[in-house]
Amino acid sequence: MEYVKQPKTRRGEATLKKICEAAEELFSENGYYNTEIHDITQKSGVAIGTFYTYFPDKNSAFLYLLDGLGHKLRQTIRQAKGELATDSFIELERISIRIFFDFVREHFGIFRIVWQAQFVDEDSFKRYYERFCNGYMNEIVKAQQAGQIKNFDPKIIAYALMGIHSFVTLNCFVFEKTEPDEAVVEQLVDFIAYGLVKK
Repeated sequence: MEYVKQPKTRRGEATLKKICEAAEELFSENGYYNTEIHDITQKSGVAIGTFYTYFPDKNSAFLYLLDGLGHKLRQTIRQAKGELATDSFIELERISIRIFFDFVREHFGIFRIVWQAQFVDEDSFKRYYERFCNGYMNEIVKAQQAGQIKNFDPKIIAYALMGIHSFVTLNCFVFEKTEPDEAVVEQLVDFIAYGLVKK
């Protein structure tokens, strides 16, 4: 789905980037409904008419950010996993957790934007998570076929893992205002690999 008129020049690309960076920051700090187009243009240093060169309205800018940041995160995780010389589900999960924490650290706005999306455009909110779920399910099925993990419903496992990532991130970055370190990563990996109950 296209929310933006793509620029044809490097200058246009730079302008669009400025608009998106300003919108990400404002949507994150003030919320979707408390952010107006003139706020975005003022922060990005462009004219209101320039905003409309790329976006027909505020909603399109918001959804473009949601889809774009989600795509970038999925792409970053895929690339990092592709560079690992392993098929171990646990090792792949370890790198996923690290990448997710690093990405949220760099693009903290994505976290707030995603959670706002359920009130702005529920279909886009659902699609955001479905795309992550579908990729996860493919890896889960491969791991199940290789005998690495139990044959639970792949969709349930995918959403459970996504929930772990999201809520630990919420606790660290939002509630406690700290950054998860390697010890947090290893605790999560240990939990995913071995569970909670002692045997």
